[in-house]
Amino acid sequence: MKCPFCKKPDSRVIDSRAADDGATIRRRRECGECGRRFTTYEVVEKLPLMVVKRDNRREPFNRDKLLTGIIRSCDKRDISMEQITNFVAEIERDIRNRTEPEVPSEKIGELVMEKLKDFDDVAYIRFASVYRKFADVSGFLDELKELQARKKCEADKVAQAEKGIKS
Repeated sequence: MKCPFCKKPDSRVIDSRAADDGATIRRRRECGECGRRFTTYEVVEKLPLMVVKRDNRREPFNRDKLLTGIIRSCDKRDISMEQITNFVAEIERDIRNRTEPEVPSEKIGELVMEKLKDFDDVAYIRFASVYRKFADVSGFLDELKELQARKKCEADKVAQAEKGIKS
């Protein structure tokens, strides 16, 4: 690996460790010529994934675009950046695991919304309001009612399970 400081081609690895849940290898290197240290990252090369937009345009999948949307949805919530990046990594992993070279933007949006329901209610509603392009308050209220019904159903299941354990 070429040294970024003196540009000599000789450097040696002095430490390697997994990063990003094992998807990346972080290597500390030392230049044999100038003695300075630097870090490199090794990742598996991913096949290009194309997103098919609603108007049938195609564009490369952009993780940063997804991350920006999720960050906006989680604005002023008690959610760490680490939780958000892990959430986005999980969505990207799910999309890439489909092994399809092209994925409709609607599938990505629906996947994000499904996962946001369990991640954070407010972030879900914020994302849904942009993704579903609510024209008025009634669309917003319908989405809230659906979310409330889902949460009530989940709470009922937990209560039933706890009741079964105590019996």
